Amino acid sequence: MSSQPAPRVASFADDDVVIGEGVALSIPAAGWLLRAGSAAIDAFVIFVGYLVSLLLLAWMLTNFLQNSNVRFEDVWINVIQITWAVLWFILVPLTIEVLSNGRSLGKLIFGLRVVRDDGGAIGFRHSFVRALAGLAEIFLTLGSIAALVGLFNGRSKRVGDFLAGTYAQYERAPRPQPLALALPPQLVAWARVADVARLPDPLARRIRDFFVQSTKLAPAARQHLAGDLARRARPYVHPIPDVDAETFLVGVSVVRRDREYFGMQRRRQRSARLEGVLHGNPHGFPTRG
Repeated sequence: MSSQPAPRVASFADDDVVIGEGVALSIPAAGWLLRAGSAAIDAFVIFVGYLVSLLLLAWMLTNFLQNSNVRFEDVWINVIQITWAVLWFILVPLTIEVLSNGRSLGKLIFGLRVVRDDGGAIGFRHSFVRALAGLAEIFLTLGSIAALVGLFNGRSKRVGDFLAGTYAQYERAPRPQPLALALPPQLVAWARVADVARLPDPLARRIRDFFVQSTKLAPAARQHLAGDLARRARPYVHPIPDVDAETFLVGVSVVRRDREYFGMQRRRQRSARLEGVLHGNPHGFPTRG
């Protein structure tokens, strides 16, 4: 009796940005401290601007009333105050976010940008919902609601992000460090027949990160981590060479890297051969301006 292997089902983490082709993009979300610092700067700037502009508006109205015979009823003071508050605490953040495509002064300082949950650029609707919710959770409650909600979710979202379907993306991710690995001599024959194509990308990235940080690890920790990664990679590699764990990981990484590079080179060569066909006129058809 033979059993059919269970089909492989792609699984992604809850915080992954998955495009239509089923590929998870590595786009880091901003942490809680970065979001808190950004929001504090934005709230301070807007609040100071509101107070300064309100004092300036009061001075202008006072001079206008003193130099004219216009009667100004007290009820209009409340109307002006409410209108001015709506202007500064809703319309100003909304306008800044729309014109800057999800950025503000605080986000610019910390390298953040507000994007949709699928990684796309936000629109007017997203900014409007965020601005309305921000009036309550940031300005009226001094940021306490936004801080508490952001602590208990993976992307540090606030209430406005949940309602609008957005999150803050960190755009200053560190550049990948160059890594030069050479194939060990004892694995040269194995590399000609090795099959490493099924190695998952997340596991391959973890192996690469191990080699980047390996020189900073204690010998015992380095050996333990190499053994753990080798055990995870064994089901995706055939045949298994008779070497230690770290040498095995080096061989897998080098073979996978070289084959992907040669594949890219072949695709580039095929595209170069088709360049004239794609951009040229068929059967010598004349070019007409």
